[in-house]
Amino acid sequence: MARINVLIADDHALVREGITAILKCCGEIEVVAEASDGIDAVQKFKTFKPDVVLMDISMPKLGGLEAVFEIKKIRHDVKILVLTQYSDKEYISRFFKAGVSGYLLKTALGGELISAIKAVSRGECYLFPTIASEIVTGYLDRDKKPVDDAYEGLTGREKQVLKLVAEGFTYKEIASELKISFKTVIAHQANLKEKLGLSARAELIKFAIRRGIIKIGPEE
Repeated sequence: MARINVLIADDHALVREGITAILKCCGEIEVVAEASDGIDAVQKFKTFKPDVVLMDISMPKLGGLEAVFEIKKIRHDVKILVLTQYSDKEYISRFFKAGVSGYLLKTALGGELISAIKAVSRGECYLFPTIASEIVTGYLDRDKKPVDDAYEGLTGREKQVLKLVAEGFTYKEIASELKISFKTVIAHQANLKEKLGLSARAELIKFAIRRGIIKIGPEE
């Protein structure tokens, strides 16, 4: 049986090391690369072409959701398993809409992680038992009222700029990170303010915090 090649994307080195140690116990799974932020995850995906990506949500430079969008552009059928501490319905719904194959909490046991990786690699959808009800509720409620979500109307690049702006990067630093011009960064921020109905950088930061695009405290 062919091994399942896995890329781990998480900004905590100890978490990556722990996951790698767990997966070494399974001869069917091999960790081929690790990434410490979203941009690194996209680059490592291009280089190593893993079968499954373990994706954290809150990461520097490019968040997990934005990284999912970028990776899906490279290979739409890749299997992505979210591994996070966040269990609220908004996160779950947002990631499944983006095309992930599974959602697992960091409270899971090692055996559950291995089972989840194997399941998504077979093309199955995996839901951590304690959050399955959140998905069911979301589907039942999805037609009750229309939601005008301005964030979902942003382009992938605009979402990248929003995250970096909220994290305190300067225009010059953002231009360097995303390999775009200084003027393009300014244009993207102007578009962000217009689309989100916001007028100041501080409001963009507050919006990013409310939406969980950036975290304001250490992840447990």
